[in-house]
Amino acid sequence: MTTPQPPPHPVPALASSELSGYRRQLEHAITGTPPDAPARDGLRRELEEVLAEQHSRAALTATAGRADP
Repeated sequence: MTTPQPPPHPVPALASSELSGYRRQLEHAITGTPPDAPARDGLRRELEEVLAEQHSRAALTATAGRADP
C-alpha cells in the first residue's frame, strides 16, 4: 500500500492542479489497499473531502459565483 503524501496546504487552499493530483493519489492508494485495512476508511474520508471541494468549485464556476435564486 502506498500512502499519499499529505498536501502542502489544507484541501480548500490547494490549487486545482494540486487538488486533481491529490485525488489521483488517493484513488490509487485506495485501489491498492485491501478492503479490510483500517487505513482504507481514512483514505476514503480524505477522498470524499477532495471530491466535495471539486464539486463546490465546479458549482461556483457554473453559476459564475452567484448564489442560486
